[in-house]
Amino acid sequence: MITPLRRVGIVVLAMFAALFVSSSVIHVVASEDIALDSRNVRTLYESFSAERGQILVGGVPVARSIPVETQFKFLRTYSDSELYAPVVGYYTLNQGNAGIESALNSVLTGQANSQAFEQLIALVTGTTPEGASVALTIDPKIQRIAWDALGDQRGAVVALDPATGRILAMVSKPSFDPNPLASHQNSVVLDAYNTLSDDPSNPLANRVIAGDQYFPGSVFKVLMVAAALDSGRYSAESEFPNPPELALPLSTDTVKNSGGRLCGGEETVTLEEAFRLSCNIPFAELGLELGENAIGSLADAFGFGATLEIPLRVTPSTFPRGMDQAQLMLSSFGQYDVRVTPLQVAMMSAAIANNGDLMRPNLVDSIIAPNLRVLQDFQPTIYSSPVSPSTARELTRMMVSNVSQGVASNAAILGVDVAGKTGTAETGLDTGRSFWFTGFAPAEAPQVVVAVVVEGDRSEGSGNSVAAPIARKVMAAVMSG
Repeated sequence: MITPLRRVGIVVLAMFAALFVSSSVIHVVASEDIALDSRNVRTLYESFSAERGQILVGGVPVARSIPVETQFKFLRTYSDSELYAPVVGYYTLNQGNAGIESALNSVLTGQANSQAFEQLIALVTGTTPEGASVALTIDPKIQRIAWDALGDQRGAVVALDPATGRILAMVSKPSFDPNPLASHQNSVVLDAYNTLSDDPSNPLANRVIAGDQYFPGSVFKVLMVAAALDSGRYSAESEFPNPPELALPLSTDTVKNSGGRLCGGEETVTLEEAFRLSCNIPFAELGLELGENAIGSLADAFGFGATLEIPLRVTPSTFPRGMDQAQLMLSSFGQYDVRVTPLQVAMMSAAIANNGDLMRPNLVDSIIAPNLRVLQDFQPTIYSSPVSPSTARELTRMMVSNVSQGVASNAAILGVDVAGKTGTAETGLDTGRSFWFTGFAPAEAPQVVVAVVVEGDRSEGSGNSVAAPIARKVMAAVMSG
């Protein structure tokens, strides 16, 4: 009699064990996938009844959940909302989410696999898992200065530490207030979302990493010089023919330098002088000599065409393939169909600033559990090494000359060697232009890399007059501490 009872007991215990394991798998191991399933309406509504994790900048919450006496227990609120909205994003009841609120949703709701221990405790105690907080790498002082420097202009500013890849500032204008999108009233959310999505200025786009990409114009010459130097076939003193205009093959169109001027006063021009004066014709010639494959391979090494998450998803920049000679010539000074994000342009400068090593850009410093346990602490990692240290050093010297003696003079900072390159790109619209600056400082031991783009419909202006002064303010702020 005892033996059969023992067998029954073993079977019952095995059944309970199987039930416990199954429940644990569902609630802990698979919880992140379940929580992220867009069909899970119950989870969505429950998430508004739980305290979502904070998003922190400089240790201060810029997104947090506050208790309210409604059918939902917590309301999401945003501080300095327009300043941080393109980065932080929004979390809505009926229009999805965006930004960090979307990219790290499972962390903020407490459903990430890294929070398995907290989920198990909640399961045992019958409580709701609390969301973890996300600490961003953004420096609030630098973010504010970049925001103010851009003013009322449309465009973007990004600043990062080239030695670590930490993003110090990410500004996109126009921006928006995400607070109406966080309302618990469906009609308020829908009205706010429709107004923003119908706005032709596209305030919902984070221009640093997404939206309609930009023609880089002459800032692409940074990559072109890097390709030339790294090939071993060219030096800063390599000479190119210097005609007043250059016919495009199989076309009636010609390439001209900015303003139709000569690139210096001689029959030939060196690579360094062409870079310093930002002349188009020598770079069109260089592009034909280097070839599409060499330029494209280096573009790939810098991150063009790659899927990158920081953890926000970055739209891949593009360097076209299969071009004819005319298209290659135009692409060699950042026109035709070369398209970039400001972050990609900053990544080009960052590799040069960091002795040829490109660090993976990152927006998140750490993820912190409600009990202050650090769930994840992000460490710098090398993304790629697109150029040699010797190429990086020589290109840095040329970029310093570009600021001290060339067409990027408005980026100069008294007592500091600043490396930089400006650009003014045609947008394909009758009067549209994009005004660029990218660079870093101090050149000998870089603390900050910047990329600035300003959208304009003006017929006058340049990267030096429009974008470089913005970059100067950001770089000076970082160096001042």
